[in-house]
Amino acid sequence: MWKTLAAGCALALASAGAAAQAAWPDKPIKLVVGFTPGGAADYVGRTVGEALSRVLGQPIVVDNKPGAGSSIATEFVSKAAPDGYTLLLASPSSISVNPAIDPKWGPSVASLIPVTKVTASPLVIAVNPTTGIKSVADLVDMAKKSPGKMNFAHAGMGSAPHLGGVLFNQLAGTQMQAIPFKGGAPSVQSVIAGDTQVTFATPPSVLPHIKSGRLIGLAVSSPDRSPLVPDLPGMKEAGLANYKMDFWYGFFLPAGTSPEIVKKLYDATMVAMQRPEVRAALAREGTDISVSSSPADYAGFLREENRFWAKLAKDSGAKAE
Repeated sequence: MWKTLAAGCALALASAGAAAQAAWPDKPIKLVVGFTPGGAADYVGRTVGEALSRVLGQPIVVDNKPGAGSSIATEFVSKAAPDGYTLLLASPSSISVNPAIDPKWGPSVASLIPVTKVTASPLVIAVNPTTGIKSVADLVDMAKKSPGKMNFAHAGMGSAPHLGGVLFNQLAGTQMQAIPFKGGAPSVQSVIAGDTQVTFATPPSVLPHIKSGRLIGLAVSSPDRSPLVPDLPGMKEAGLANYKMDFWYGFFLPAGTSPEIVKKLYDATMVAMQRPEVRAALAREGTDISVSSSPADYAGFLREENRFWAKLAKDSGAKAE
């Protein structure tokens, strides 16, 4: 009798679980972003989240959890219920850099399920107009004349803007000091205010200020000019041909989430990213749509990315915040 009852309970639970997966989503989904409002991650999250909510028929609620190089957000999602209702928008800093800086702090990518890459873009090197710097060559020349006195603002230790500056120092032979902030928006504001001189920022963080004249754009971090930011030279043209850094954002779910939900989210994201208004909104901020062919393809991409970002993080000497 007890065996029959246990078998019946197990069958009921399995049926309930299957029904829940089939009904997903039937309530709002939380999209966790590890940076402050107003920065690139927040802009991408809100733009993509709005389109995704239309496809899924449920609200996508952005939840900003900045701090510790976005590890706070990553850890939060890794510990969330694997039911598809807590989603992480992550960058290389969350997935590749932070585990390299401090493997004991926070989760690794093994705690998460990759769903798909959603966007990619170069960084933009920008300066305060009062510096008198008009080009990358000017920046290198001024930094070398005053070693250790110039500084660059970034979005936190191990963030792409931080490592973008580190890589620049390595390749250009400069010694600019890294000044951390708790997100892209406050770091860019510090350059506008003149508290810092330079930033290696994500396009949504700086392009509006370059257009308004509050910042001067010097170059993009790709080898050639980007069609998204056609007015700025690539690094070959700017005179630092071996400098290259691409930046991306992607979706992750907690480990243990069912394959059915992962596939539903992947398929919905593919539909959302095909909407013309999404491409136009991202392009206005210098960001391009870049989706993976499958969750497995995204996982393979991450293995390659880990090597590049982890090495740069270790070379930088960055420590966990």
